[in-house]
Amino acid sequence: MDGSHGKLIESNQEMILRFTSQISVDAVQWTQQLINCPGDLESIERRVHRAYARGADLLVAGLMAATIKEGKVLEAAEQTRREFSRPLQKGRERSVAVQLLGGMIVWAVTLYCAPKKKRFRKDDAPRVGLDITLSQFGFGKGVSPGLQSKVARQMALCPSIAFAHKELTREGIDLDIKTVKRITYQCGAGLLALRRHRIALLRSKQLKASGELSGKRVSVQIDGGRMKIRGEMKLKSTVIEPTDENGLLTGNAPGRSKSTPRRTFSADWREPKLMTIFIHDEHGKMVKKTKATIDGTLLGPDAIAEVVAMHLHRLGAAEALSVTFVADGAPWIWDRIDRIIQLAGLKDVPTYEVLDCCHAVHHISQALASLGLSVEERNPLYRHLRSQLRNGQWQQVVDDLNELQGTDKPNVALATEISYLHRHGEAGRLKYVRFKQLGLPCGSGAIESGIRRVINLRLKSNAMFWKSEHAESMLQVRSQVVPDQWDQAMSDLSEFRRTEAHDSWDWEPENMSIKIEDSPALAT
Repeated sequence: MDGSHGKLIESNQEMILRFTSQISVDAVQWTQQLINCPGDLESIERRVHRAYARGADLLVAGLMAATIKEGKVLEAAEQTRREFSRPLQKGRERSVAVQLLGGMIVWAVTLYCAPKKKRFRKDDAPRVGLDITLSQFGFGKGVSPGLQSKVARQMALCPSIAFAHKELTREGIDLDIKTVKRITYQCGAGLLALRRHRIALLRSKQLKASGELSGKRVSVQIDGGRMKIRGEMKLKSTVIEPTDENGLLTGNAPGRSKSTPRRTFSADWREPKLMTIFIHDEHGKMVKKTKATIDGTLLGPDAIAEVVAMHLHRLGAAEALSVTFVADGAPWIWDRIDRIIQLAGLKDVPTYEVLDCCHAVHHISQALASLGLSVEERNPLYRHLRSQLRNGQWQQVVDDLNELQGTDKPNVALATEISYLHRHGEAGRLKYVRFKQLGLPCGSGAIESGIRRVINLRLKSNAMFWKSEHAESMLQVRSQVVPDQWDQAMSDLSEFRRTEAHDSWDWEPENMSIKIEDSPALAT
């Protein structure tokens, strides 16, 4: 507590006495201030909570010291070293500064185990060791698990990094904004590395199923959002302002008095892919008091398809009553459903494919709009065709639209909408009456809501541009916060860091499309 060469903490009682002696002095000052000005209660109340947060950190430090002194942690650390996924050398002591949830910095004497060196051949992999004592407590890089969880969660909930930093400062967590970003992105990178590890286990058929979806009706929904990715910094090209024959500026030149930046970057729209898995009842509605699983990625359609298969297998969908895939008409989704079923081990589970009813009806509206009919002519026909589609009579809808197709001059827009409905009807995705009888969801409202809450409200805002690796990290953190899976995710992350080496989170997804000619460039 008093520096890297300070006195070691001996017991809990030492910390409790240290806190009580300080709080007794502060209480006298707060009492006198409140007597003089009762209106200061709000500021005093916040100072009291900050003081007790520091007291909590003192007690946590004492608890850690007592636990290490007891000896079982060192035994567990040695077992971790022997069972770690990468061979580690025996530990050497070093003093590491770590920050606790209340903001207090303590110096912990921990065992650091470097990876064993390879003999007779060069090892090109990054050499990452493990602070084996701190890993028993779930520490991240220089931060306690509570502080890491608090900072990353606040970053995911607040609309901007600056806003999250202000809120943390207001709560007494004194971190600079760079540290806040580092903690959040490291947390997200850890969750992404855990996801990569699970996908590797799925490919090797070693991923264990939890049984969470056993005996349940399961809905899987997939869609894509929009966000801007920042490109590389480059020199900004100068714009020559027009002048007349006398050399005077002509026209408006807004901002001429302001200094222009010398460097800039390009920003391109990207489509992050998002998926959600949840349990639904016999009416197709999400079961109350159950939590959805949400995940997303910027790595393309093959990656999100493999992520869906991983989560289905991990949650035990192979023992579900049924699995229903609901989405809009994007070909990149439906081309990968068969491979998802195969990879997730759902061959013995009844599976259904449902085209979102609202999207299907919208294409009827677009088909009629392409005919140039007036509103009075179009509305009755639209309502009639919509009722037919909802009643499962998709073939009749296609036939009626074909009759509206002119023979002298083909309507390309109308033909496109007819082809859309015919393709999904032939695939069995428009049997809405049968779907309702089976109690299956007919709409993709869950994933549409997920796109808005996970992506649009945090990653897609005016003048918000992301580096691709930071966007992937924030997308993962946000995907755990929104469906209230945060505590479980933090627990899984601590266990993962304690047992597995994780140098990187990126991976090369398998080809999940049934179309041989489908390429990643076209899929995105």
